[in-house]
Formats: sequence, C-alpha cells, structure tokens
Amino acid sequence: MIRLRRTRATRGIYARRRLGVLAALTGLISLAALFTGPAAQAALPTPVSAATARSYLASLTVTSEDRTGYDRDLFPHWSSQGSNCNTREVVLQRDGSNVETDSSCAAVSGSWYSVYDGATWSAASDVDIDHLVPLAEAWDSGADSWTTSRREAFANDLSRPQLIAVTDNVNQSKGDQDPAEWLPPRGGYHCIYARAWVHVKHHYGLSVDSAEKSALTGILNGC
Repeated sequence: MIRLRRTRATRGIYARRRLGVLAALTGLISLAALFTGPAAQAALPTPVSAATARSYLASLTVTSEDRTGYDRDLFPHWSSQGSNCNTREVVLQRDGSNVETDSSCAAVSGSWYSVYDGATWSAASDVDIDHLVPLAEAWDSGADSWTTSRREAFANDLSRPQLIAVTDNVNQSKGDQDPAEWLPPRGGYHCIYARAWVHVKHHYGLSVDSAEKSALTGILNGC
C-alpha cells in the first residue's frame, strides 16, 4: 500500500478545505434560521393539521355577523394563573427566550420573536398578546350568547392555539379583522395561522361568514 506523506503545503490545503466545508454548513444553518425563525420561541400550542382544519372548516356554520352589544369588558381577560402571574405574563414567559421576572411576575428581561413579522424584541412593552381569534370576532360568531365564565375561558385559553406574543403594532394593525381582511405579514406563517383559527372556532362552536370561509379555504388548500 502506498502511503501519501502530508507536507506542510498539503496540510494547509486540507485545513482550508475543512474550513470551507464548515463555512458552507454555517451558511446553510443561518439560511434556515432566516426562514424559520428561532425554533424555541413563539410556543403557540400546535394547531390541528391542514387536513383536519379543512374538515373542521367544512362543518362550521356559515352565517352573517352581528356586533350589536359588543363590549371588550364582557370577556374578562388576563385572569390570574397563580403564583402572582396573569395570563399575559404566562404567555410572555412561554413564548420568550431567557425571560426573567420580578416578584410580581412581570417580565423584566428576555427576548421575543414575533412569528407574524419576523421581528425580535428585548422589551416586553414592545410585545402584545394576540387573541388569534379576536374577542369581537368571537362575539360576532356566537359568543354573544355565552355565559361570562365561558367568555373568560375563551379570552384566557392557554390550551388551544389562541394566544401568542407578537409585535405590538402588528397586532394593532390586525385589530378585530378576520383572515378575509388581514393576515400576518410573513406569508410563511399563513398556513399555521389558518389552521389555528379554524381549530379555535371549531372547538368553541363559532360560525364563519362566507368571505372568511373562502379565505381560509384558499389558505388551507395551499398548505
């Protein structure tokens, strides 16, 4: 067997090749992060699959909406979750990274990646907790007939994909709009958003209007 002897020059060539491979792998990892965002953050409870969401959507009642009598205070929100924490503070801790809180459970440091727009924030004051299905939308879709306790459960639901920490002004631009009127700026999040929307509406027996159903159908068919 012939054994090749590595000279100082050939060792340099091999070293440069290894560095090149490492650089390429690092570039691929960085590129993946650019498209997916931090994997450990924005821990929205996993919504149903697109196939299940399509099935759920087909079963929802389609009817016009009526906002008569709506008042946000009819949905008690940011209820106590124990240990001095309310629902907002629990979601900030769940969706953030390296979150530290004070004795009253308020987040004093950490970072939050907003899946709606891809921005990262280091101050909790820059983050809103979005009701993915807005309270007013729920009222329009059947919550007007609920008890106060059921509306409170909906507004503080940590088990379904209903609450998520996102950039405050993006959440404010959404307001009370449904998917026929507003979708997250990041197109890559539309499928999850539609799946979550249908998951929540199905769980709570809420209706959809025709434009809303059409928009959701289009998104889910492309998932």
